[in-house]
Amino acid sequence: MSPPRERAGPRAVAVNVAANTNQPGFRGPVYPDGSFAYVPIPESAATLPRERFPVDEPLPTYADLDLPFPVPADLRETPVHMDPELPGVHGRDRATYGDPHGVKAGRIVDLEPGDWLFFYATLSLRPHGWAGPDEAPAEGGERDALDADGDLAPDWGAYLFAGIRVDRVLAVDASASGSSGLVDRDAAAALAPTNAHLKRDPFDARVVVAGDPHASGPFERVVPLSSPESGADASRLVTALSSDSGKGPWWRRPLAFDADATATLLDRIERG
Repeated sequence: MSPPRERAGPRAVAVNVAANTNQPGFRGPVYPDGSFAYVPIPESAATLPRERFPVDEPLPTYADLDLPFPVPADLRETPVHMDPELPGVHGRDRATYGDPHGVKAGRIVDLEPGDWLFFYATLSLRPHGWAGPDEAPAEGGERDALDADGDLAPDWGAYLFAGIRVDRVLAVDASASGSSGLVDRDAAAALAPTNAHLKRDPFDARVVVAGDPHASGPFERVVPLSSPESGADASRLVTALSSDSGKGPWWRRPLAFDADATATLLDRIERG
């Protein structure tokens, strides 16, 4: 038997998360210098009563978020799906992510300790001091008017904004007899007790990731996946480095990166 080959380095998967024009009706902002705000989506599933959460904490609402702008009044008491959890963001101190969707879970389950799970979002270019979605400026061709960095799309774009360095991935054993297709809830609760999927009724995660809280979190500056010309056009990070063609609605799909591509991404993230 041949000895196992040493890995060339960490690999990565990037998945789309966060607020969008469908949920809750607006995208989070990216500012002219590439800084940003992470806005979770609303919680769309039924949830357990608080006393049945693995950890005694409330279900957060938009009013609980640490955002640099006000959310619309009719959203303030809406519960949010706080996933991913990012250390130091919106009061969280763990690095976790869960997903119920087979397309994304199928990519994530191949990650190993030391690999990266990146997160990207579609963000709208907004001025510093933006007053929030109730007073959104007219979109379209704003980059020059805002004196924005030249790598940002002029209206909206897809941007990497955070990452989890993987410690452990929990996934279902599809070959097991009677498999439900879901992660074992007790195992998930032990690994990632504050993850949003453990608050859902029923629990629905096909994969759960826990990461190193010291190495994981938001970036100082977004990394554009869209071209500077248009949010719908993929940059070279997608077309040349990822598993995706960059055609069609690529910004909704999981993107896989091999070891060489991941090294390039990590360097790009480090440079800001």
